[in-house]
Amino acid sequence: MPKLLKISSMLKAQVDEFLDLVSEGGILFGRALHSYLQGEHETFNERLKSVTEHERKADELRMEIERELYLKTLIPENRGDVLAILENTDDVIDTVKETLTKFSVERPEIDSGLNNQFTELTELSMQSIEWLVRAIRAFFKDFGAVNDHIHKVAFYEHEADVAAVKLKRKIFESDLSLSRKTHLRYFAENVEAISDCAEAVADRLAIYTIKRQI
Repeated sequence: MPKLLKISSMLKAQVDEFLDLVSEGGILFGRALHSYLQGEHETFNERLKSVTEHERKADELRMEIERELYLKTLIPENRGDVLAILENTDDVIDTVKETLTKFSVERPEIDSGLNNQFTELTELSMQSIEWLVRAIRAFFKDFGAVNDHIHKVAFYEHEADVAAVKLKRKIFESDLSLSRKTHLRYFAENVEAISDCAEAVADRLAIYTIKRQI
């Protein structure tokens, strides 16, 4: 069994805080989209602001952790893996913020008949983020659980792909104008992209895990 990475308790606490921000960002994403679908635009904007603040704090914390890692005696190879994990994971909350910002700027008109499908797709993307966070926590604390959590990320990403196809099919089978169909497809793909981003990070994490098992 590979040994856990030897980093200071302060760094472990900072990594935990960083992952908390990513996890909460995923939850806020789901709540923001729910508000948007219900036509609660003021609440949506408030949650977008919260996600933006989480993304800003995550960026600052990641850079602080990186500075600390370079000052500590962590084996350079391991240090590079940790830095890559943090940078890649930061991309996830960036994607969440960017997706919500697109909703805020373009304000797509979503037919109420599509609400359930958009909600399902959103929840699946949220789950992919949550299981990614669990996988990364395990990388530092419970190495034997990493692959199981990575498998869950892949599962929810696949389910998001299936849900996205169903949603887009329903969009294009509707009586909406072609311009609205195209616009809604674009937003379905943006929500789906969050699960793709989470899986991409999980794939990288799987490689780092294999390296530590050799």
